Amino acid sequence: MAAPRIYTTSFASVYPHYVAKAEKKGRSKAEVDEIIRWLTGYSQEDLDVQLEKKTDFESFIAQSPRLNPSRDLIKGVVCGVRVEDIKEPTMREIRYLDKLIDELAKGKAMEKILRKS
Repeated sequence: MAAPRIYTTSFASVYPHYVAKAEKKGRSKAEVDEIIRWLTGYSQEDLDVQLEKKTDFESFIAQSPRLNPSRDLIKGVVCGVRVEDIKEPTMREIRYLDKLIDELAKGKAMEKILRKS
């Protein structure tokens, strides 16, 4: 079975959509970056490098310095699928990010998005 197309899609091509979704709802690019850094462990400089290199999604996840151990607290539905039920690890990580961006766009407080309370 072929890998999902999102795996070979460059993270840099999806990133502006994350930012636009957040900004449309009055949130900021800085908040999007904070979420990505929290989830993946990339520093801002490393995130910028990954965007510049147009790294594909699968590599972006695989090369993450430190996937946040609290990410398993992310629950809910994104694209009609419960993120906690996704078996394939790379797809689950991508959907975790989608879910966090959705929460940002819905106005949820950053401390709740980042599972700090």
